[in-house]
Amino acid sequence: MLTGMAEYRVDRWQRAEDPDADELSRILRSEGYHVFQWSDGAGAVYSDHTHDEDQSHWIISGRLELKCRGFGTITLEAGDRDFMPAGLMHSARVLGTEPVVYLIGSK
Repeated sequence: MLTGMAEYRVDRWQRAEDPDADELSRILRSEGYHVFQWSDGAGAVYSDHTHDEDQSHWIISGRLELKCRGFGTITLEAGDRDFMPAGLMHSARVLGTEPVVYLIGSK
């Protein structure tokens, strides 16, 4: 738990089938998120930054490593989803040789 902030958390994909972007978009929207799909190429890096709104990243394909202050380093893979509170300092990078495709929900 981050002091003074909502908790950062990760839900791991438990289904046998691959994630479906349309289905996951509908779920995010039903939870009140504004949603868009994003892709980053292999080796893409984002230095430390924050967002003014709560975000949820839901991985469709590829692997994304996040370093979140107060939480540590986690790797999101296809189907994994995080819940990132506004103001959480974090960095990100794409792992492997494939691009990562993910949904970003913000509210």
